[in-house]
Amino acid sequence: MKKLELLSPAGDLEKLKTAVLYGADAVYFGGESFSLRAGAGNLSESEMREGIAFAHERGCKCHLALNIYAHNEDIAPLEEYLDRIKDMGIDAFIVSDPGVISILRDKIPGAEIHLSTQANMTNYRTARFWYDQGVRRIVMARELTLKEIRELRDNIPEEMELEAFVHGAMCISYSGRCLLSNFMIERDANRGMCAHPCRWKYSLVEEKRPGEYYPVEEDDRGTYILNSRDLCMIDHIKELAEAGVTSFKIEGRMKSMFYVATVTAAYRKTIDSFTADPEKYRPDPACLAELRKVSHREFTTGFYFDKPTNKDQNYQTSAYTREYSFVGKVLDYDKETGIALIEQRNKMSVGDEIEVFGPGRDFFKQVISGMKDEEGQDIQAAPHPQQKLYMKMDAPVEKDFILRKEKKGENTEDGN
Repeated sequence: MKKLELLSPAGDLEKLKTAVLYGADAVYFGGESFSLRAGAGNLSESEMREGIAFAHERGCKCHLALNIYAHNEDIAPLEEYLDRIKDMGIDAFIVSDPGVISILRDKIPGAEIHLSTQANMTNYRTARFWYDQGVRRIVMARELTLKEIRELRDNIPEEMELEAFVHGAMCISYSGRCLLSNFMIERDANRGMCAHPCRWKYSLVEEKRPGEYYPVEEDDRGTYILNSRDLCMIDHIKELAEAGVTSFKIEGRMKSMFYVATVTAAYRKTIDSFTADPEKYRPDPACLAELRKVSHREFTTGFYFDKPTNKDQNYQTSAYTREYSFVGKVLDYDKETGIALIEQRNKMSVGDEIEVFGPGRDFFKQVISGMKDEEGQDIQAAPHPQQKLYMKMDAPVEKDFILRKEKKGENTEDGN
C-alpha cells in the first residue's frame, strides 16, 4: 500500500502552522487571489514564504489552490502572480481551468499539477486525458462511489494519485459548480465569492399572493431544501484506502484554528492506527467523538456508499452544532512551576471545567483553580478577546496546546 497522506486546510498562516503541528502531511491554501475561498483569510506572499518554510522544516508539503475558472481579465494578473511566487518552493498547484494549467506550465515548467474537484472528474478516460496534460493527481469529484473509485484506480497509470475529501461541508451543486450565488446576489462561486445560498431558509410564494409564505415542509421554521449534512468518513478510512485513495482531504479553509487542530488530530490518529496494522484495524469511537466537539452539521458519508437521499439533507435548520467553545491557546509553559501562559479566545472563569489537548496527545480534563493577569494579579474571569493570563496546569503542556470548554446547559446550535 502506498503511503497515505493527510491533507489539511490552511485558511491563514496561523491555521497553516496549526495543521502542520497537529499532524498534517500536507496543507493546502490560497493566495489573496485566484482560489475558490475568497472569504478565507488566505495568505499574502510574505505569509506564504513564512508558511512554506515552517511546513518544509517539519516535513510537510504545501499545495496552492489556483482553482478559479478564469475570465479574460484574470489572465495577465495571474501570469504576473506566478512570476512572483514561482521560486517559493510550492509543492503542488490545485487547478481546474485548462487555461490556467497552460499558463502554469509556461511559467513554472515541471510544476506538480493536481486537478481540482471543481473540474468534476468522474471517469477513467477523463483521468487519462488529464494525465496526458501533465496532471499527476486527481482530486476526485465528490459524486463518485467507492466502487467507481476502485474501477478508476484500476484503469489509470500507476503513478497518478487519487485524492478524496473525507471531512467537511458538502455542496448541493455538482462538484461545487454552483450558479445560485451569482444569480441571487451577483457573487460568483466559481471565482471564490460564494455566499452559500444553499444554507438559506426557503419558503414557497404564489405569484398573486406576494408576502404570503408557505413552508415547503409542515414546519413553522420553514425549510432548508438545499442544506446538506457534513461529510464524515473517519470510520471508513480502510474502505477508502482499499479503493485506491492515497490522499485524504479535510475541507475547511474558512473554519477556525480550533476546527483545524481537532479534525487534523482525529484523522491523524485514525490513519496512523490503520496503517500500523490494516488487518486488525477497527475504527475508534473516541475519534468520532472528537469530531463532534467542533462546529459541525449532522454527518453523512456523501456519495461513497450510494447516492445521497433525503436522509443526507437537513430540512430543519442550517445551524451548526457547537457543543464546545475554544477558550484558549498555550503560548508558553514553565515545567518547573507547571504554569502556562494562555491566550484567551473565548470567556472562561475560575471553576470552569476545561479540556486540554495537543499534537499527538489525548485530552485531559481539569477545573480552573485560579488565573492571574500579566501583572500577576488574581482574576476570576477572562472575558477580553486574546488577553494573556497565567494558569496552573494539572498535567504538562506545550506551546500551541488548546483549551476547550463544554457548553453545558447552553444552546449548542447557532447559525453559519
